[in-house]
Amino acid sequence: MSSADPHQPVRPSSAPAISRRHLLALGVGAGAALPLGAIAALAVPGGRPPLDFPICDSSLKLAAVEGPAQRTALTVAWNPTAICTAAAPVAKEAGFFEKNNLDVSFVSFGSSTEQLLESIATGKADAGLGMALRWLKPLEQGFDVKITAGIHGGCMRLIGSQQAGTTTLQSLKGKVIAVSDQASPDKNFFSIVLAKNGIDPINDVEWRQYPLDLLALAVQKGEAQALTAGDPLAFLWRRDPGLVEIANNLSGEYAHRTCCVIGIRGSLLRSNKPAAAALTRAFLEAGNFVAEKPDEAVKIYAKYGMKGSPEDLAAMLKSHTHHDHPLGADLKGQIADYAKELKTVNVFKPSTDTAKFADRVYADVLS
Repeated sequence: MSSADPHQPVRPSSAPAISRRHLLALGVGAGAALPLGAIAALAVPGGRPPLDFPICDSSLKLAAVEGPAQRTALTVAWNPTAICTAAAPVAKEAGFFEKNNLDVSFVSFGSSTEQLLESIATGKADAGLGMALRWLKPLEQGFDVKITAGIHGGCMRLIGSQQAGTTTLQSLKGKVIAVSDQASPDKNFFSIVLAKNGIDPINDVEWRQYPLDLLALAVQKGEAQALTAGDPLAFLWRRDPGLVEIANNLSGEYAHRTCCVIGIRGSLLRSNKPAAAALTRAFLEAGNFVAEKPDEAVKIYAKYGMKGSPEDLAAMLKSHTHHDHPLGADLKGQIADYAKELKTVNVFKPSTDTAKFADRVYADVLS
């Protein structure tokens, strides 16, 4: 890392490999270029994960899959306050829904991703974009929603205080971490990370709840010594010279783990699989657009919800992996891995068979 600016990203010297099967699942030709970005290991004391990635090559294409024979109207639930869901308005405004013979309307649930999932499960919406670590527990409990693809990785951050000396994972032992709610995806994720680094997330730290907008203030006032949150706020807060990003959900082994997924109601999959396939494909095509043209994506997103300057929002999109869409065995493996990890922090039941769970909640609509 350059000593000139501690907030600049670490640029990796080499990129990790991605399987040929993963490329084929996306319909990527052998010559297509995918930027992958190697990540610094979480276990390195004081290590800082990279915060930006190069955007993907325009040659990235999705394999053609038969869509609905007739134009189909669908309702999509989403959270317009989250920049990581930019693929939703892009799919609508850039014509990806129309291209796939869909007429999509949106229903907004603000920051309530629990209500978003419930709306899909109860048929109030046909599909939605949401955080895997928010949705997997209700899916374990039997919600009739299937995951059809991963949208991207990135957008959750663990931020510490320079003044309190909480700048590494190990320094968090015995400290207070501010969270917006006790079941948030970021709390679940960083609980897993702490556990993997020898820190008991239940007994070695205190998770203290504050209103989302006040998390950084709680750290600045010394009431908490760290915070976890998602973008856009987390990205903006890490620029405060008194705060330091300790890790994000692309750090270490999570470099290619998806965090935002597509959920589709089970009854739609059973009654109209071509429409579910078309919707999934439209979102993934929109995700590629976001990765290739983040500045244009921000202009589209700005019509729906915006917190931060266009430059900041584009930088946030570049720091996510909107080019990376796990499918098939890759995605099922990631779901099973999350389920295993959620067991270790007492979120999933010890008796849950994680492989069978992944098989049950994933639906392959693009092959």
